[in-house]
Amino acid sequence: MQTTPPAPELPRSLFAFALFYGGMVTLGGVLGAKQVALGPLAVEAGIFPFLTLVGISSGIAELHGKAVADRLVRYGFAPLVAAILLTLFVLQLPTDEGMYPPAKEAFPIILGQSWRMMFAGIIAYGVSVTLNLWIFDRLRAATGRLSGLRGFVAAALSQIVDTLIFITVSFWGVRPILDLMLGQMLAKVVLSAVLVPVIIWIVVHLGRRLDSAKGAA
Repeated sequence: MQTTPPAPELPRSLFAFALFYGGMVTLGGVLGAKQVALGPLAVEAGIFPFLTLVGISSGIAELHGKAVADRLVRYGFAPLVAAILLTLFVLQLPTDEGMYPPAKEAFPIILGQSWRMMFAGIIAYGVSVTLNLWIFDRLRAATGRLSGLRGFVAAALSQIVDTLIFITVSFWGVRPILDLMLGQMLAKVVLSAVLVPVIIWIVVHLGRRLDSAKGAA
């Protein structure tokens, strides 16, 4: 009698952070509707979940290798595209006349991004997070175990590319983009320095604790 081979064990850290990663992918588009002021800098709030994605993927690369992290990024397209399609579907449904009036008016404004912005978000996500992992891995020989430093450099450079792609695709021919682009780049580089090394440290240390526990996901 044939027996079913046991399923391959999945490290607990990879299982846990993959779930968290999928949530951050979908949240970025929602929070991006708000512009936040950080002192003299202005940036769209979607940068916070996006830098979380950068930190998680870098931490996974540190724990399980670049190839695994690259697959995580590719799988991230699934919740991203699904969230966009489901949002477009919901926006086409008739609105209940009894819906709370401010929410009734605000919902399509907040979630009804133009097709250009949605397309720009998909491209920018794929290119910038993949580039981040490539730079993070290439710097390993130069920085050794200083994963936080590698994470900052990789995140800063990839966020510059992300801004070039997203702003150009979203607003070229619609509004002047140079000042907007420079301001976004500066804000993202500063936030990369503050957030990404901390996120990588949390992912690596928490991941090692999860993986050292008995059993697998």
